[in-house]
Amino acid sequence: MDQPGADPLLLCRSLRFLRRINVLLGYTRSTLWHLDQLTRASSNDQPITVLDVATGSADVPAAIVRWSRRRRLNVRIVALDRHPQTAVYASQQLPRLAHNGPVQIIRADALELPFADGSFDYVISSLFLHHLDEQPIVRALREMDRVARRGIILGDLIRSRRALVWITLMTLLANPMVRHDARASVRQSFKPPEIIALCQRAGIGYLRYYPHFGHRFILAGQKQGRSLL
Repeated sequence: MDQPGADPLLLCRSLRFLRRINVLLGYTRSTLWHLDQLTRASSNDQPITVLDVATGSADVPAAIVRWSRRRRLNVRIVALDRHPQTAVYASQQLPRLAHNGPVQIIRADALELPFADGSFDYVISSLFLHHLDEQPIVRALREMDRVARRGIILGDLIRSRRALVWITLMTLLANPMVRHDARASVRQSFKPPEIIALCQRAGIGYLRYYPHFGHRFILAGQKQGRSLL
């Protein structure tokens, strides 16, 4: 799915499938839960800025918009993806998904984020890091930490035989792109000590590891002295 020459129709079908999986397995909810916890001290009139790295179909930003309206928070989101077709697809979904909410879609590289230090209160990302090798992961983590003023929320998959069997069964009726990428994603994902070690290599010590349902984990934390009080 992340290849530049991916078939546009198949890519759209795959992104729709992943959106449903994210909802079904609670992947989107887990990110929202941690964002909700980190922003509990924020006032309703205080703007909160969020950068979503490798946004895919922008389903997480759309969910954040709906959550922010329930919480009556002023949230502004930049959703970033490097893949040109994915960025176009995400832009097409926003009027329907977020009801013209405060979400901006841009194309950019997660390894060279085009933003100044501390540009966003929170940086989030979901199911992205496993697409990278170790050194690019460290670089991406450092970039996210650099532009995050208050904290980070990162979600990805836990690697195990059970997870591989589980995702294989879950995608049996999906299109070939999803079936291939889903299994490859589990094989390229992380055991807890591996992702924790990568965070340490990146020099990020404030993130905590949280296991979640669906063979998923969240790394989340707030920088010291950077609460929203």
